[in-house]
Amino acid sequence: MIDFGMEEYSPEALLKKNLSLIKAANAAQNYWVSFTKYANDFMIPYMSAVNYFTSVEILKLFKASPLDSFRSYMDLLEFNADLSNKGLTGSMRAINNYNQRELDYALSAMFNTFFNRSGEENIDTFISRQAKMMDMVAYGYSQAIDDIEPEYGFHFERDDNSVKIAETDRFILYQVLPIDKKVEVNKSGKPVIIMPPYVLGSNILGFLPHENRSYTHCFANQGIPVYMRVMKDISTTPAVQILTGEDDALDTKFFCEKVMGIHGKPVTLNGYCQGGFVALCNILSGELDGLVDAFISCVSPMDGTRSKGFEKFFGELPERFNHLDYGTKTLGNGNKVADGDLMGWVYKLKSIENEFPIVAFYRDMTMLTPRGDNGDEIKISKTAAAINYWLKYERNDLPLSITKMSFDSYNTAITDDGTLPIKLFDRKLNLKRIKEKGITWLICYGEKDDLVEKETALAPLDYIDAEVSPFPKGHVAIATSWSNPKSACALHTCFGDKKYRGPVRFQLDIDKELSEREV
Repeated sequence: MIDFGMEEYSPEALLKKNLSLIKAANAAQNYWVSFTKYANDFMIPYMSAVNYFTSVEILKLFKASPLDSFRSYMDLLEFNADLSNKGLTGSMRAINNYNQRELDYALSAMFNTFFNRSGEENIDTFISRQAKMMDMVAYGYSQAIDDIEPEYGFHFERDDNSVKIAETDRFILYQVLPIDKKVEVNKSGKPVIIMPPYVLGSNILGFLPHENRSYTHCFANQGIPVYMRVMKDISTTPAVQILTGEDDALDTKFFCEKVMGIHGKPVTLNGYCQGGFVALCNILSGELDGLVDAFISCVSPMDGTRSKGFEKFFGELPERFNHLDYGTKTLGNGNKVADGDLMGWVYKLKSIENEFPIVAFYRDMTMLTPRGDNGDEIKISKTAAAINYWLKYERNDLPLSITKMSFDSYNTAITDDGTLPIKLFDRKLNLKRIKEKGITWLICYGEKDDLVEKETALAPLDYIDAEVSPFPKGHVAIATSWSNPKSACALHTCFGDKKYRGPVRFQLDIDKELSEREV
């Protein structure tokens, strides 16, 4: 029987309705506060890009013919219109998906309220749930991201889980010790030096060490002597600002000599993302001969021209504007560096259907919607908070010379004989040198990596043999999901139907083989 009682006119009911109206108004206010934040995160680097563009074009306009400039600008207008269309399409899809789901809940709440159905979500509880969600998006989520800082990444300056081993003008080498105090470092074991990506920093490889989610500590907790090469702060270190590929190779050589002297065994060089490509160039330069006999590359772009996503993106960009000058920042001391924030923004443009502000905004609204029977439970996992801390705070500017190495690799393919489009010490870098020097190579890639696609990571296989281990998920999963020793693809195990070796398993096995040969 339907209850059409008059309790809705009681003081309690009127107060409840007023509170619901206040909550709804607060939710609407937080909606616009949140949307502004997401829009600003996208627009701030856009404004930087406009400034760089204007500065460069003022000079180019005097060097190019008016007709060439007009054609380039028309092509750029078409490129921007296409990006805008993709962003709008993705935004409409995100809004539609969210509203379609929430409309069902809203209609159900109205129905339950009208027929006074107890035990079901009514208008008041629906509004309360929306208000909690918007408050979390506007304020709570940012606070959770900031609060994860003590647990996230490395804290070389204030913990006892690392030891400073050596230093150059540009880098510091730390030994990373086991989190598990029951594990002792095998001092006679084969050491590994990890080279993180320049732009993304080292902390992603020490993700959440006390939650058993740290790529570097996966090695350390197996007793492997593991070292992390950490770049000094580029904003305050002129030597880093003008760092060249040759400087990188010589500093790596210095560190390898130190580590080999401590353990008496050749080093395994392990590069993650861009760090893997730079490590490869160091090896091929010949500077590490006799010091490095094994190489691990994880989600590393070895031939960027094979990236379908970047080929499509940059292929549509007029050639005139495909130049490093449009992302170069001039520091107060006159040194020029590549703007790390702008590079991160370019990656968003590449996947604008999924990274446009409205899309990201509604994605987080969905994630932060209250769960549970009472509709009041909002859980923010440490993993989500740490990932977003990394994305929010870990964008670093890059030395121009190192950026040009990556830029060249994305614009010029490896030659038919295996030569990279880069030189170090005026020497050609040929992949076949890996076989000539007897270096064992493990290539790890993400099966759903849309940043460094499979074809980009596996390009060297056209010229030399290397062991391959495909990991599920995307670009940082090896450093986050699979760094958990209890995960399905734990790094110290063999996983999958074909028993692929994780990088830690690879390191343990080659150390065992080396020890057996020595006996």
